[in-house]
Amino acid sequence: MAKKITFEAALDRLEQITAELEQGDPSLEKSLKKFDEGIELVKFCSAKLEEARKKVDLLVKQDDTLTTVDFPGEKNGDQDLS
Repeated sequence: MAKKITFEAALDRLEQITAELEQGDPSLEKSLKKFDEGIELVKFCSAKLEEARKKVDLLVKQDDTLTTVDFPGEKNGDQDLS
């Protein structure tokens, strides 16, 4: 991904690639190129989400000090995706 892209644009493109691959492109080479692009988009989106999670880390003011707390449904860094 040489050009700058937003998380939302990357996610939209990833959904488009998924739909195109599900339709069954007749060319294996084209399918592999789309798959490779999709992998790069997944890496980009994952990195952006991790960056956002670190920024959010829910600061809570308790006894005049700021402390971080886990996201709801998260234990020891495991995310509840249900």
